[in-house]
Amino acid sequence: MKRHHQILAGILAAQVLLSMVVFWPRAAATGGALVFPDLEAGGIVALTITDADGNSVGLAKGEQGWVLPDADDYPADAAKITPVLEKIVGLTTSRLVTRTAASHRRLQVAADDFVRRIDFETVDGARHTLYLGSSPQYGASHFRVEGQAETYLTGDFSTWETAAEASSWIDTSYVRLDETQIKEVTLENADGTFTFSKEGDDTWTMAGLAPDETLDQVEVSDVVQKVASLSMLRPLGKEEVPEYGMHRPQAVVTLETADESVTLRVGAEDPEDESYVVISSESDYYVRVSRYSVQDLVEKTREGFLEQPATPTPGAEGTATPQ
Repeated sequence: MKRHHQILAGILAAQVLLSMVVFWPRAAATGGALVFPDLEAGGIVALTITDADGNSVGLAKGEQGWVLPDADDYPADAAKITPVLEKIVGLTTSRLVTRTAASHRRLQVAADDFVRRIDFETVDGARHTLYLGSSPQYGASHFRVEGQAETYLTGDFSTWETAAEASSWIDTSYVRLDETQIKEVTLENADGTFTFSKEGDDTWTMAGLAPDETLDQVEVSDVVQKVASLSMLRPLGKEEVPEYGMHRPQAVVTLETADESVTLRVGAEDPEDESYVVISSESDYYVRVSRYSVQDLVEKTREGFLEQPATPTPGAEGTATPQ
Protein backbone atom coordinates (compact mmCIF):
# COMPACT_ATOMS: atom_id res chain seq x y z
CA MET A 1 0.00 0.00 0.00
CA LYS A 2 2.83 2.38 0.91
CA ARG A 3 4.48 1.69 -2.44
CA HIS A 4 1.17 2.41 -4.17
CA HIS A 5 0.88 5.80 -2.46
CA GLN A 6 4.43 6.69 -3.49
CA ILE A 7 3.62 5.90 -7.12
CA LEU A 8 0.46 8.05 -7.01
CA ALA A 9 2.37 10.91 -5.38
CA GLY A 10 4.99 10.69 -8.11
CA ILE A 11 2.35 10.79 -10.84
CA LEU A 12 0.68 13.81 -9.21
CA ALA A 13 3.99 15.67 -8.97
CA ALA A 14 4.70 14.94 -12.61
CA GLN A 15 1.26 16.28 -13.60
CA VAL A 16 1.80 19.49 -11.63
CA LEU A 17 5.18 19.98 -13.24
CA LEU A 18 3.73 19.29 -16.70
CA SER A 19 0.92 21.81 -16.16
CA MET A 20 3.44 24.46 -15.13
CA VAL A 21 5.49 23.83 -18.25
CA VAL A 22 2.43 23.88 -20.51
CA PHE A 23 0.57 26.86 -19.07
CA TRP A 24 3.39 29.13 -17.88
CA PRO A 25 4.02 31.69 -20.64
CA ARG A 26 7.36 30.87 -22.19
CA ALA A 27 9.34 31.49 -25.33
CA ALA A 28 8.28 29.35 -28.23
CA ALA A 29 10.84 27.45 -30.25
CA THR A 30 10.63 30.12 -32.95
CA GLY A 31 11.30 32.92 -30.42
CA GLY A 32 8.11 34.78 -31.40
CA ALA A 33 7.79 37.90 -33.52
CA LEU A 34 9.52 41.16 -32.63
CA VAL A 35 7.18 43.68 -31.06
CA PHE A 36 8.92 46.51 -32.91
CA PRO A 37 10.11 44.93 -36.17
CA ASP A 38 12.75 46.74 -38.21
CA LEU A 39 13.63 48.97 -35.25
CA GLU A 40 17.20 49.12 -33.99
CA ALA A 41 18.43 50.59 -30.72
CA GLY A 42 20.25 53.34 -32.61
CA GLY A 43 16.96 54.36 -34.19
CA ILE A 44 15.48 55.56 -30.88
CA VAL A 45 16.26 59.26 -30.41
CA ALA A 46 14.14 60.21 -27.40
CA LEU A 47 12.34 58.56 -24.53
CA THR A 48 10.42 59.58 -21.44
CA ILE A 49 10.07 57.26 -18.46
CA THR A 50 7.21 57.74 -15.98
CA ASP A 51 6.56 55.70 -12.86
CA ALA A 52 3.42 54.98 -10.85
CA ASP A 53 4.13 57.88 -8.47
CA GLY A 54 4.18 60.45 -11.24
CA ASN A 55 7.96 60.84 -11.36
CA SER A 56 9.23 61.37 -14.87
CA VAL A 57 12.54 61.81 -16.69
CA GLY A 58 13.11 62.72 -20.33
CA LEU A 59 16.14 61.71 -22.39
CA ALA A 60 17.07 62.79 -25.91
CA LYS A 61 19.90 62.08 -28.32
CA GLY A 62 21.61 65.22 -29.60
CA GLU A 63 24.64 65.90 -31.73
CA GLN A 64 26.91 65.43 -28.71
CA GLY A 65 25.13 62.34 -27.40
CA TRP A 66 22.34 61.71 -24.89
CA VAL A 67 21.17 64.60 -22.71
CA LEU A 68 18.44 65.67 -20.29
CA PRO A 69 16.48 68.24 -22.34
CA ASP A 70 14.57 69.48 -19.28
CA ALA A 71 17.87 70.45 -17.61
CA ASP A 72 19.39 72.49 -20.45
CA ASP A 73 20.81 69.37 -22.11
CA TYR A 74 22.79 68.16 -19.13
CA PRO A 75 24.90 65.21 -20.38
CA ALA A 76 23.42 61.76 -19.81
CA ASP A 77 25.33 58.49 -19.70
CA ALA A 78 24.88 56.55 -22.93
CA ALA A 79 26.29 53.43 -21.27
CA LYS A 80 23.24 53.39 -18.98
CA ILE A 81 20.73 54.17 -21.74
CA THR A 82 21.83 51.87 -24.56
CA PRO A 83 21.07 48.60 -22.69
CA VAL A 84 17.49 49.78 -22.13
CA LEU A 85 17.06 50.62 -25.81
CA GLU A 86 18.35 47.16 -26.71
CA LYS A 87 15.83 45.61 -24.32
CA ILE A 88 13.00 47.56 -25.97
CA VAL A 89 13.85 46.55 -29.54
CA GLY A 90 14.44 42.95 -28.41
CA LEU A 91 10.91 42.43 -27.01
CA THR A 92 8.98 39.58 -28.62
CA THR A 93 5.45 38.20 -28.63
CA SER A 94 6.55 34.70 -27.64
CA ARG A 95 5.05 34.74 -24.13
CA LEU A 96 1.44 35.80 -24.54
CA VAL A 97 -0.36 36.23 -21.21
CA THR A 98 -3.74 37.64 -22.20
CA ARG A 99 -5.62 39.05 -25.16
CA THR A 100 -8.23 40.95 -23.15
CA ALA A 101 -8.21 44.56 -21.94
CA ALA A 102 -10.00 43.46 -18.75
CA SER A 103 -6.69 42.08 -17.46
CA HIS A 104 -4.66 45.24 -17.98
CA ARG A 105 -5.18 46.70 -14.51
CA ARG A 106 -4.52 43.39 -12.79
CA LEU A 107 -1.21 43.09 -14.68
CA GLN A 108 -0.49 46.81 -14.16
CA VAL A 109 -0.18 47.62 -17.84
CA ALA A 110 -3.26 49.86 -18.07
CA ALA A 111 -3.04 53.46 -19.26
CA ASP A 112 -3.96 54.65 -15.77
CA ASP A 113 -2.37 51.86 -13.72
CA PHE A 114 1.18 50.87 -14.61
CA VAL A 115 4.56 50.36 -13.02
CA ARG A 116 6.42 52.14 -15.83
CA ARG A 117 5.30 53.99 -18.92
CA ILE A 118 7.97 54.43 -21.59
CA ASP A 119 7.23 56.88 -24.40
CA PHE A 120 9.85 56.83 -27.12
CA GLU A 121 10.41 58.42 -30.51
CA THR A 122 12.33 57.03 -33.45
CA VAL A 123 14.54 58.80 -35.95
CA ASP A 124 11.73 58.84 -38.51
CA GLY A 125 9.41 60.68 -36.12
CA ALA A 126 7.26 57.70 -35.12
CA ARG A 127 6.14 57.62 -31.50
CA HIS A 128 5.38 54.58 -29.36
CA THR A 129 4.25 53.93 -25.80
CA LEU A 130 5.23 50.83 -23.86
CA TYR A 131 3.82 49.83 -20.49
CA LEU A 132 5.84 47.71 -18.08
CA GLY A 133 3.73 46.06 -15.41
CA SER A 134 3.84 43.61 -12.55
CA SER A 135 6.58 41.07 -12.04
CA PRO A 136 5.40 37.48 -11.50
CA GLN A 137 8.94 36.33 -10.82
CA TYR A 138 12.41 37.81 -10.41
CA GLY A 139 13.68 39.42 -13.60
CA ALA A 140 10.37 39.13 -15.47
CA SER A 141 7.78 41.79 -16.30
CA HIS A 142 4.45 41.98 -18.03
CA PHE A 143 4.37 44.47 -20.89
CA ARG A 144 1.92 45.94 -23.38
CA VAL A 145 2.13 48.33 -26.31
CA GLU A 146 -0.39 51.16 -26.28
CA GLY A 147 -3.19 50.56 -28.76
CA GLN A 148 -2.99 46.80 -28.40
CA ALA A 149 -4.99 44.55 -26.06
CA GLU A 150 -2.42 41.77 -25.91
CA THR A 151 -0.15 41.61 -22.87
CA TYR A 152 3.07 39.62 -22.92
CA LEU A 153 5.73 38.50 -20.48
CA THR A 154 9.44 39.10 -20.85
CA GLY A 155 12.22 37.63 -18.77
CA ASP A 156 14.79 40.08 -20.12
CA PHE A 157 13.43 43.48 -19.08
CA SER A 158 12.68 44.54 -15.50
CA THR A 159 11.13 47.74 -14.20
CA TRP A 160 14.12 48.35 -11.91
CA GLU A 161 16.13 49.02 -15.07
CA THR A 162 13.92 51.98 -15.93
CA ALA A 163 14.01 54.38 -12.99
CA ALA A 164 12.15 57.65 -13.49
CA GLU A 165 14.79 59.80 -11.75
CA ALA A 166 17.48 61.76 -13.55
CA SER A 167 20.15 60.46 -11.17
CA SER A 168 19.83 56.99 -12.69
CA TRP A 169 20.93 58.23 -16.12
CA ILE A 170 23.83 60.58 -15.36
CA ASP A 171 27.15 60.75 -13.59
CA THR A 172 26.01 62.21 -10.27
CA SER A 173 29.46 63.50 -9.32
CA TYR A 174 29.33 67.29 -9.04
CA VAL A 175 32.49 68.18 -7.12
CA ARG A 176 35.45 65.81 -7.02
CA LEU A 177 38.56 67.14 -5.31
CA ASP A 178 41.33 65.26 -3.59
CA GLU A 179 40.69 66.37 -0.01
CA THR A 180 44.30 65.67 0.91
CA GLN A 181 45.32 68.44 -1.49
CA ILE A 182 43.01 71.08 0.01
CA LYS A 183 45.08 73.62 1.93
CA GLU A 184 42.53 76.26 2.90
CA VAL A 185 38.76 76.45 3.35
CA THR A 186 36.68 79.59 3.84
CA LEU A 187 33.05 79.21 4.92
CA GLU A 188 30.51 82.01 5.13
CA ASN A 189 27.06 81.42 6.62
CA ALA A 190 24.58 83.14 8.93
CA ASP A 191 26.91 82.73 11.92
CA GLY A 192 29.92 84.43 10.32
CA THR A 193 33.03 83.72 8.27
CA PHE A 194 35.40 80.89 9.17
CA THR A 195 38.81 80.34 7.60
CA PHE A 196 40.59 77.03 8.07
CA SER A 197 44.18 76.34 7.03
CA LYS A 198 45.99 73.03 7.01
CA GLU A 199 49.29 72.67 8.79
CA GLY A 200 51.29 69.64 7.75
CA ASP A 201 49.37 66.70 6.33
CA ASP A 202 46.28 66.49 8.50
CA THR A 203 46.08 69.25 11.11
CA TRP A 204 43.66 72.13 10.64
CA THR A 205 43.82 75.55 12.27
CA MET A 206 41.13 78.25 12.36
CA ALA A 207 41.73 81.97 12.06
CA GLY A 208 40.91 83.86 15.26
CA LEU A 209 41.19 80.83 17.52
CA ALA A 210 41.66 81.97 21.15
CA PRO A 211 44.48 80.50 23.30
CA ASP A 212 41.98 78.63 25.46
CA GLU A 213 40.08 77.21 22.47
CA THR A 214 40.79 73.92 20.67
CA LEU A 215 39.65 73.22 17.14
CA ASP A 216 37.72 69.97 16.67
CA GLN A 217 39.70 68.28 13.88
CA VAL A 218 36.98 65.71 13.22
CA GLU A 219 34.30 68.36 12.65
CA VAL A 220 36.45 70.30 10.19
CA SER A 221 37.59 67.18 8.32
CA ASP A 222 34.00 65.96 8.03
CA VAL A 223 32.86 69.22 6.41
CA VAL A 224 35.81 69.25 4.01
CA GLN A 225 35.23 65.62 3.03
CA LYS A 226 31.55 66.16 2.24
CA VAL A 227 32.17 69.21 0.07
CA ALA A 228 35.18 67.76 -1.74
CA SER A 229 33.10 64.74 -2.81
CA LEU A 230 29.74 66.33 -3.49
CA SER A 231 27.13 64.37 -5.45
CA MET A 232 23.94 65.73 -6.93
CA LEU A 233 20.39 64.45 -6.78
CA ARG A 234 19.57 66.00 -10.14
CA PRO A 235 20.66 68.86 -12.41
CA LEU A 236 18.35 71.87 -12.75
CA GLY A 237 19.78 73.79 -15.68
CA LYS A 238 22.02 76.72 -16.51
CA GLU A 239 19.65 79.58 -15.85
CA GLU A 240 19.41 81.10 -12.38
CA VAL A 241 15.85 81.72 -11.21
CA PRO A 242 14.72 83.60 -8.07
CA GLU A 243 13.45 80.40 -6.46
CA TYR A 244 17.05 79.17 -6.19
CA GLY A 245 17.74 81.82 -3.55
CA MET A 246 21.18 82.68 -4.88
CA HIS A 247 20.68 86.42 -4.35
CA ARG A 248 21.14 85.65 -0.65
CA PRO A 249 22.91 82.28 -0.45
CA GLN A 250 22.65 80.41 2.81
CA ALA A 251 26.31 79.45 2.63
CA VAL A 252 29.37 80.10 0.48
CA VAL A 253 32.41 77.86 0.75
CA THR A 254 35.74 78.18 -1.09
CA LEU A 255 38.20 75.30 -1.32
CA GLU A 256 41.82 76.13 -2.13
CA THR A 257 44.47 73.75 -3.40
CA ALA A 258 47.92 74.56 -4.71
CA ASP A 259 46.54 74.60 -8.26
CA GLU A 260 42.89 75.68 -8.11
CA SER A 261 40.14 77.42 -6.22
CA VAL A 262 36.56 76.12 -6.21
CA THR A 263 33.65 78.08 -4.76
CA LEU A 264 30.23 76.64 -3.95
CA ARG A 265 27.15 78.69 -3.23
CA VAL A 266 24.28 77.05 -1.37
CA GLY A 267 20.83 78.46 -2.08
CA ALA A 268 17.27 77.65 -1.07
CA GLU A 269 16.05 74.42 0.48
CA ASP A 270 13.10 72.47 -0.88
CA PRO A 271 11.30 71.25 2.25
CA GLU A 272 9.43 68.58 0.30
CA ASP A 273 12.51 66.53 -0.57
CA GLU A 274 14.94 68.23 1.85
CA SER A 275 17.36 69.23 -0.90
CA TYR A 276 19.35 72.41 -1.52
CA VAL A 277 20.24 74.24 -4.71
CA VAL A 278 23.99 74.47 -5.28
CA ILE A 279 26.16 76.08 -7.96
CA SER A 280 29.89 75.50 -8.36
CA SER A 281 32.34 77.94 -9.90
CA GLU A 282 33.52 74.99 -12.00
CA SER A 283 30.11 74.20 -13.52
CA ASP A 284 27.53 75.91 -15.72
CA TYR A 285 24.74 73.94 -14.07
CA TYR A 286 22.70 74.54 -10.96
CA VAL A 287 21.94 71.26 -9.20
CA ARG A 288 20.07 69.91 -6.22
CA VAL A 289 21.97 68.06 -3.52
CA SER A 290 20.82 66.25 -0.41
CA ARG A 291 20.39 68.15 2.83
CA TYR A 292 22.92 65.85 4.48
CA SER A 293 25.61 66.96 2.03
CA VAL A 294 25.47 70.68 2.85
CA GLN A 295 23.61 70.97 6.15
CA ASP A 296 26.82 71.70 8.07
CA LEU A 297 27.72 74.49 5.66
CA VAL A 298 24.40 76.17 6.34
CA GLU A 299 23.93 75.51 10.04
CA LYS A 300 27.40 75.19 11.55
CA THR A 301 28.28 77.79 14.18
CA ARG A 302 31.68 78.78 15.48
CA GLU A 303 31.10 76.72 18.62
CA GLY A 304 30.31 73.72 16.46
CA PHE A 305 33.89 73.67 15.21
CA LEU A 306 35.38 73.75 18.71
CA GLU A 307 36.05 70.97 21.15
CA GLN A 308 33.70 71.40 24.07
CA PRO A 309 35.13 71.29 27.61
CA ALA A 310 34.36 68.13 29.53
CA THR A 311 31.46 68.38 31.94
CA PRO A 312 32.70 67.85 35.53
CA THR A 313 31.49 64.66 37.16
CA PRO A 314 29.77 65.24 40.53
CA GLY A 315 31.95 63.96 43.33
CA ALA A 316 35.10 63.90 41.24
CA GLU A 317 38.36 65.30 42.65
CA GLY A 318 38.31 69.08 42.76
CA THR A 319 34.54 69.35 42.74
CA ALA A 320 32.13 69.87 45.56
CA THR A 321 29.99 66.98 46.69
CA PRO A 322 26.57 67.94 48.04
CA GLN A 323 26.21 67.19 51.77
